[in-house]
Amino acid sequence: MSERIKIKAEVVPEGGGKEVGEMPVIAMRGLVLFPRMVLHFDVGRQISIQALTAAIQGERKIFMVAQRDLSSDEVNAQSLYQVGVVATVRQILKPQDDVLRVVVEGEYRAKTVEITAFEPYIKARCKPFPLRPRKVVNTILCEALIRTVKDYFEEYCALSPKMPKEFVMGVYMSDDPVYIAEYIAGNIPMDVAQKQAILEENNPTKRLEMLAHFLESENEILSTEQQIQERVREQVDKNQREYYLREQMKAISQELDEDENPEQEIEDYLQKIEKLGLPDECREKLEKEAKRLYKMPANSHEAGVVRGYLDTCLELPWNTYTKEKLDVDKARAQLERDHYGMQKVKERILELIAVRKLAPDIKGQIICLYGPPGVGKTSVAKSIAKAMGRNYARLSLGGVRDESDIRGHRKTYIGSMPGRVIGAIKLSGSKNPLILLDEIDKLGSSYNGDPSSALLEVLDSEQNVAFRDHFIELPFDLSDVLFIATANDLSTIPAPLLDRMEVIELSSYTREEKYNIAKRHLIPKQMKRHGLAASQITFKKEAVYTLIDNYTREAGVRSLEREIASVLRKCAKLIARGEQEKIVLSQKRIGELLGVAKFKPDELEGFDQVGVVNGLAWTSVGGELLQVEVSVLKGTGKLELTGSLGDVMKESAQTAVSVVRRIGERYGIDPDFYKSSDIHIHFPEGAVPKDGPSAGVTIVTALISALSDVKVRHDVAMTGEITLRGRVLPIGGLREKTMAAYRNKITTVILPKQNEPDIEEMEPVVRQALTLRPVSQIEQVLQIALCEGQKKGPRQPLPAQKPLPAATGEAPVHSSPIPIPQ
Repeated sequence: MSERIKIKAEVVPEGGGKEVGEMPVIAMRGLVLFPRMVLHFDVGRQISIQALTAAIQGERKIFMVAQRDLSSDEVNAQSLYQVGVVATVRQILKPQDDVLRVVVEGEYRAKTVEITAFEPYIKARCKPFPLRPRKVVNTILCEALIRTVKDYFEEYCALSPKMPKEFVMGVYMSDDPVYIAEYIAGNIPMDVAQKQAILEENNPTKRLEMLAHFLESENEILSTEQQIQERVREQVDKNQREYYLREQMKAISQELDEDENPEQEIEDYLQKIEKLGLPDECREKLEKEAKRLYKMPANSHEAGVVRGYLDTCLELPWNTYTKEKLDVDKARAQLERDHYGMQKVKERILELIAVRKLAPDIKGQIICLYGPPGVGKTSVAKSIAKAMGRNYARLSLGGVRDESDIRGHRKTYIGSMPGRVIGAIKLSGSKNPLILLDEIDKLGSSYNGDPSSALLEVLDSEQNVAFRDHFIELPFDLSDVLFIATANDLSTIPAPLLDRMEVIELSSYTREEKYNIAKRHLIPKQMKRHGLAASQITFKKEAVYTLIDNYTREAGVRSLEREIASVLRKCAKLIARGEQEKIVLSQKRIGELLGVAKFKPDELEGFDQVGVVNGLAWTSVGGELLQVEVSVLKGTGKLELTGSLGDVMKESAQTAVSVVRRIGERYGIDPDFYKSSDIHIHFPEGAVPKDGPSAGVTIVTALISALSDVKVRHDVAMTGEITLRGRVLPIGGLREKTMAAYRNKITTVILPKQNEPDIEEMEPVVRQALTLRPVSQIEQVLQIALCEGQKKGPRQPLPAQKPLPAATGEAPVHSSPIPIPQ
């Protein structure tokens, strides 16, 4: 380490750093020549060829300087570096007409003093530019730099195995820092600017530092490239191996006569997954399942499960939407064309369409259509879907007792499948369909779970944005689905489920509504179904009313449609046999075709009676007129109730007896009647179960009539719940009850005063035909119902009430409260 390293001096011409004469110049593009370096290159530019010619004709000396801009053919003083190398031209070859191949050897560094000419070639005056006159440098630093450069160079050679051995050995055999720096820089690929910087540097140690920095950086780049190439090579080798194995599998499949191509199947699955544009979670899950399928035997049970799972998931409309129709007027016309009546439902749907037009992002609207069977709940849902431009799917919930029917089964089980909700989405083919939850009140529960609880998430707008079916195990957005449920009885729907729905009641059809529905929809539909033309069959008005009154007894129109179909079948038989070409259906002809009437209208006796009162009742098939009969016999005060009565109605009868005991003396009734007489209260049609509180005023009136021997008007019907104090409380089903009164030719209907707002919902024809008398006390009921001239009390007559303005349906304006007789 104590030895001093000698630096060999450059060979310079006599005179040291004095200026030499003019000499030709070659501007090199992309090349830098170092002293003691032999360089082979081609010359194509005319000025360079002229410079070489001049050098050959002279002392064969030429000044080689690098050009700054490699892409430029024009040469000027600014485009050339100042420092270059004076070289000797050793050989010139002419392989082509316009190109010379030249071999030069660098002699010494030189610096441009002045460029004297550019035509016909570049000439310049230059002077030698030797290294700084340091004969001795810092031994330790210089030796450390030489070792560092050699170590980096060794690593560089390992990363670049194409390096010539002579070049490598030339570096290892030398300890001259100037030679090592110039020899390495001149023979490895470096930028022109980097080589020029080393050439221009006068300090040998700084040259070594610059070269060490370059080699270190280049080694990192080469190492990274090598790692990339190794990874690429490994991937290529893996792909080649997989390709080879797949080709073997194809050959084996062909030998076994198997048509299945696992590779193509997996590729198809992956392409379908990519096209769906799923969220990352869903896409990664499906791709993972597809890759698992590829590793499984094609005929294994698990492969079949995965294949079925992928097929189900890929068939779902993840991003498929139908364009909604948000024209309120067109929707109104569509609903009016498909259905008669149902004004509440139509208005609610039009409101829904209007809101969606103004606020398209609104979600969570879940409607429940509630009403008796056959009133058109399912068909109106189809019309809503058509009016809104949504796909329609029906989900029948009647008798569903398993939670898995809603949420689906785990796909690991044999025979597993998605739940009914996802099945309906798949069937509809869009992400924003209308799904009808039919018979939601018929859901059951068992040891397999409670399906109504599973529906809570489906019908909750805050939760169904990420509904997870047990089969697909992926979040599916149900917030764009319009759910419409149907129910016959709200009492069987769990309260949390009912709370998530907006209930719209569809009441039973009136006689007039049934007639219009039959003429507009049922008869044309059935005639088309039976192959009959309008010119062959004519329905008279009384024929349709006969079918409604004498052959059906229902809230809806299903039985009416069946009877119409029965009539048309018999007509088709007559026409097909050639017995008749055209049939006119009258009331008489309907009787001939269908036989004896199944139902006869209730024929009320046309005179007043004692102890017989017309009550009004609501049933699932509409309103009914219910006569209450009371018989008073000598006895010991027993009360007997018959007619298949429920507990509520029995309690109403007991309450009525207490009311009569309180007010009976005013009407000439023995105060001790409950001790000396047996009272029998009977509701006819004893086989029909009856229950409800709304017969209270009817029973009181019948008791007062029977005990006071005063007749009750036969053209009056009543409904209302009674309290012990004689107050008349409101009831439900007023629309159906008044329709029953109208059908049975009743002229006056007594109803609770608190039901006056419900009068607006009555049919206009009913309001015009009936005199409606709202009351709030039992005395008012008796004043209206008991026959005049036979009343034994009270002494002062009650003030008469004015009937309602029937045509408009407005609530009447009454005088001051009617005083109760003392």
